[in-house]
Amino acid sequence: MRLDRSFFSRPTLEVAKGLLGTRLVKLEPDRGRLSGYIVETEGYVGTGDLGCHARVGCTLRNASMWGPPGHAYVYFTYGMHWMLNLVTEAEGFPAAVLIRALHPVEGLDIIRQRRKNRPDRELADGPAKLCESFGIDRSFDGADLCSAGSTLFVEEGVEIPDNVITAHPRVGLNSVPEPWKSIPWNFRVNSRALADALKDEES
Repeated sequence: MRLDRSFFSRPTLEVAKGLLGTRLVKLEPDRGRLSGYIVETEGYVGTGDLGCHARVGCTLRNASMWGPPGHAYVYFTYGMHWMLNLVTEAEGFPAAVLIRALHPVEGLDIIRQRRKNRPDRELADGPAKLCESFGIDRSFDGADLCSAGSTLFVEEGVEIPDNVITAHPRVGLNSVPEPWKSIPWNFRVNSRALADALKDEES
């Protein structure tokens, strides 16, 4: 079942942890379905968060962050990479969760081809890698993932217990001042814990 808007309307850090174990899905005409379990996320919350794009106010680049929850915010970085974020909280309040890593399970032939046959552990273990593997680019910026007709969405997956979720500082914020540089708003579940959750789901 697809996650609805009420899931994304909650506080950003709740959404970031709640997304762990869910499945990001992309439907491609004539090629089928790609999907992967979300295993790493990061929260970005409001204009006061100096690690967040919203700190500079609403711009053409980040306008989707101010939109309704459950929409995509896709941006370009380092002149070469796309990054997928899911907008959270209330419309008009800029907040989102960056999807940092996936464990792909469907469409592996397509994903491997796009990633030039890298080892499976490297197919989507970073935010740019997962966008490349799923063919996500600026055309998805502002897309409503809660729309019944959307080809990009998140669906229910497996339940990840709180005690196997680890929290870390967000990645790559080297020039951001404290406390925003070190605040533990990066959330992860490791492959062993995901495998255990999948096994429990099947039993």
